[in-house]
Amino acid sequence: MTTYKRMALASRPKGEVVPANFRLEEAPVPTLKDGEILIRNHYLSLDPYMRMRMEDVKSYAAPQALNEVMIGGTVGEVIESKNPKFAVGEKVQGMLGWSEMGVSDGTMLRKLDTTHVPLSAYLGAVGMPGMTAWYGLTQIMQPKAGETIVVSAASGAVGSVVGQLAKLRGCRAVGIAGGAEKCDYVVNELGFDACIDYKAGNLVADLVKATPNGIDAIFENVGGEIFDACLARMNPFGRIALCGLISGYNGESMTVKNFRVFLTMRLTMRGFIVSEHMDLWPQGLTELGTLVASGKLKFRESIAQGLEAAPEAFIGLLKGKNFGKQLVKLI
Repeated sequence: MTTYKRMALASRPKGEVVPANFRLEEAPVPTLKDGEILIRNHYLSLDPYMRMRMEDVKSYAAPQALNEVMIGGTVGEVIESKNPKFAVGEKVQGMLGWSEMGVSDGTMLRKLDTTHVPLSAYLGAVGMPGMTAWYGLTQIMQPKAGETIVVSAASGAVGSVVGQLAKLRGCRAVGIAGGAEKCDYVVNELGFDACIDYKAGNLVADLVKATPNGIDAIFENVGGEIFDACLARMNPFGRIALCGLISGYNGESMTVKNFRVFLTMRLTMRGFIVSEHMDLWPQGLTELGTLVASGKLKFRESIAQGLEAAPEAFIGLLKGKNFGKQLVKLI
């Protein structure tokens, strides 16, 4: 193998992302310097945060550079090493982007044990999405047994973990998802107490029915009218973990009509970026890995085949077409 494929950001989106924003390239396999590792990526993670990084705006991280490989989490196998800490054949997780191969000096590269946890799960339930769920729930929502928590995008890679962790802590878990199939999965497979199909057109009434004792904490992935409806059901001193606002990533209005509830119910809301809390990752990943290995934490994956399929899969993710964690299989 003398060349490999990679996907670069060709242009910044104007509104919705389109395939022309990306460019597939072929590059020669790099020659390693001392201390470097060559990794053949097996899976690429596609995540909503990538949409914000495509914009040239002030945010929590620098914008994705034009004509450079798109940012993204990967898992793969070491195929050549000039670093004594990594051996050929070891499985690793890193941020090597939308690319079939990547070079690392070992910084931010994590060795993986695939004995009891599938390789792909390290990009989902036992990776950044799982840690996002764990951090938002345990550090911001801080639910107590018997409380009601609501999770938007409940069938996704992050939301699905939030609800299951809440159930394990004795909470009533209510999900919000798009479509009957996703809601059935959230209740019957993941064990949520209820799931509201926001596409059914009865969001407010269904939310009242599913939260008879109000809402004590929200894990917010969507924003917009779904978030507004949940705010109206909040109990005094409720907590909100603000993880994402996917309904507004293409420039739609994010007006909050029920803002006064923050005052009347004395609410606390905190936005967070999980990569800023690496000190807690060992604790969270240990719990998540143990739960996945023992079958107590379930997950589902949507897998696109080949790097060429990544743009359409990403566009689908932003429109909610994925079911569970969206991955691209590269090998």
